[in-house]
Amino acid sequence: MSSRAGRVFERKIRTFVKDLNYLPFDLMDSFTRRRDKFAQPRRLVFVGDGDFRKIGEGFFRYFVDLGGLNPNHKVLDVGCGIGRMAVPLTKYLTTGSYYGFDIVKRGISWTNRVIGAQYPNFHFELADVFNSWYNPAGKYSANEYKFPYPDNTFDFIYATSVFTHMLQPEMENYLSEIMRILKPGGRSLITYLLVNSESQKLNADGLSTLKFEKRNSGDIFRTISKETPEAAVGYDQEYIMRLYESLKLSILSPVRYGSWCGRKEYLSYQDIIISEKAS
Repeated sequence: MSSRAGRVFERKIRTFVKDLNYLPFDLMDSFTRRRDKFAQPRRLVFVGDGDFRKIGEGFFRYFVDLGGLNPNHKVLDVGCGIGRMAVPLTKYLTTGSYYGFDIVKRGISWTNRVIGAQYPNFHFELADVFNSWYNPAGKYSANEYKFPYPDNTFDFIYATSVFTHMLQPEMENYLSEIMRILKPGGRSLITYLLVNSESQKLNADGLSTLKFEKRNSGDIFRTISKETPEAAVGYDQEYIMRLYESLKLSILSPVRYGSWCGRKEYLSYQDIIISEKAS
């Protein structure tokens, strides 16, 4: 069995076991009618932990209060998952529109059926992009994938817990695509796991929740798994800063650092960078 076929088989087994484990809870939720119309089935939660509704509402406030999101904006959700960030926007984008894409097929099927069917200004699309962890049978390479939108389309673009699962060429391509389709003056909000002197010290002290190691001495990124590096990827902060500068994306200070590495003062779990495209 080839390594690619092996990853596909492993993904199917993981999905089957997860579905089996969560089936009783989903049945209980349905039976007791405790879930609202947008509550995500537990078996479909493939990114992130914790309370989906609470996390989504928290990032919604970041979008508005820190990123300047307005109700009339055209928004793109890169790696939309099963609508964790989309749900709170259904009440906010009154005259705007939402577009989201993700690489997990059954997540897109659920969001179209549950959210898109009720809100005609919300659109969800499958991007059949290869990822050894989430989509090992993907058709397209992430380092060559072109977002299916024209230049200068969106007012606001966000990617939460996406670049934290992408290797360098793929992440660089996605950030370049974000720059391409942002309108002049448009903004992006992207989460990272930034490696700097503080996070390295906390990691060395054993306080980090992620034990990053370099794969090669020249790498500017770190992973927690050599076998499946996309499970979690951290990038040197200085490199990320230079990359934004090269793409003419101005970082709006300060960087909002997260708790992932064991910080006592933080905004969210991952680090957040907000940027603006030159007008």
